[in-house]
Amino acid sequence: MDFQFIFSLVVLLFSVVIHEISHGYAALALGDHTAEYEGRLTLNPVKHIDMVGTIILPVISLMLPGSFLFGWAKPVPYNPYNLRNQRWGEAIVAAAGPLSNILLALIFGFFVRFYIVPAGLLGSAVSVICQIIVIVNIVLAIFNLIPIPPLDGSKIITSILPRGFMRVRESIERFGFFGVIIFLLFIWQFFAPLIPWLFKLITGINF
Repeated sequence: MDFQFIFSLVVLLFSVVIHEISHGYAALALGDHTAEYEGRLTLNPVKHIDMVGTIILPVISLMLPGSFLFGWAKPVPYNPYNLRNQRWGEAIVAAAGPLSNILLALIFGFFVRFYIVPAGLLGSAVSVICQIIVIVNIVLAIFNLIPIPPLDGSKIITSILPRGFMRVRESIERFGFFGVIIFLLFIWQFFAPLIPWLFKLITGINF
């Protein structure tokens, strides 16, 4: 295993952990203490590891041709009925995860754009690390914003669209885990082209 392979896994792990913690803190800010009571508002990765999504799938995805990194952490629990804002509460909690990934991508992307590139350090280890962080977090943000259950995008769009969409969401959920995964992989091909475009927009360099 080379340095880039190992660091990509580490970046994914902590990025998905921050994603899930953000859900928990958003719920806490709206009055729900479920994640806090279950000890999930912590950066300790052990508390958030999902054997399939955090370990097995990322390793397999990196070993496949094209090295496309993919994975998730154990969802942070929250009770939507405890949220003070019943109209928008679930959407706010759902949006907190992708927004945390967007923020991470912007921070490290701007560091590349306004420091690493002007300093001529584009080929350095620091530059590679920052670019991995940007790419991983762009992928996580885009993927989770896809409006397909159980992703965050489905909860956001359910709050915006008429209540009838909830029936569509429930119908998709009935496909089961593997049915949803297959559907998501099909939908993903329409969103994947956004990755290089956003990467260049943020960092100023080609993907």
